[in-house]
Amino acid sequence: MTVDIDTPYGPARAHLQASEGATTALVLGHGAGGGVNAPDLVAAKRAALALGASVVLVEQPYRVAGRRSPAPTPQLDAAWLSVIEQLDLDGLELIVGGRSSGARVACRTAADAGAAGVICLAFPVHPPGRPEKSRLDELDAVTVPVLVMQGARDPFGMPPPAPNRTVVEVDGDHSLRAGAKAVEAAVGEWLSARGARASARAPR
Repeated sequence: MTVDIDTPYGPARAHLQASEGATTALVLGHGAGGGVNAPDLVAAKRAALALGASVVLVEQPYRVAGRRSPAPTPQLDAAWLSVIEQLDLDGLELIVGGRSSGARVACRTAADAGAAGVICLAFPVHPPGRPEKSRLDELDAVTVPVLVMQGARDPFGMPPPAPNRTVVEVDGDHSLRAGAKAVEAAVGEWLSARGARASARAPR
C-alpha cells in the first residue's frame, strides 16, 4: 500500500507492507539522489518481511516533488519525524534506518522517534577524499543498537565498530549493489537477534 503523508515541507510518500501479527516495524529512508528501490533497501525489506515484521519505505517530500537535490538537513529530519508520527505503528517496536543520507537522518532523529534500533546502509562517514569532514558524530550520538552495512570499497569511508554498533563489511562500493545478498543476511540476523522473529506468525 502506498500513501501520501503531509509534512511541514510537502507530502512524503510511504510504501507500506504490513505483516499480520507483526511485533516490529522497520522504517527506511532513501539516499540523497536515489529512491526506495535501491538494491540494499530492497534487501533489507526482504529480510524484515521474512521475519514477520512490517516494513515502511519512505520517500522524502523533495523526491515526491520530482527533485533530485536533497532538502536542507532540518527539513529532512522534520519531514521524517512527521511521517513516523503519522504512521499507525502503535504497539510495534520501531527500528529506523536508511541508506546513505537516509541513514544520517535516521541516526539524527532516532531518539525523537523513539526508535529501539537503527540500521544504516552505506553510512557516508565523510565526503569522498575528505576524511577531515567526518560525520561520525551522528553515528556516535545514537544510544540504541546500530547495525551498519558498508561496502569494502566505499569512498565515503568505513566507520569503526563501537560497543553499541555492529559494522559489517560487504563486497562492493557505496551502492552496496554487489553485496545485496550479504545485506539481506546480516539484516535478518541482526533483526532476529533483537526479537523480530517469525513467532508473529504462530497459529491462532
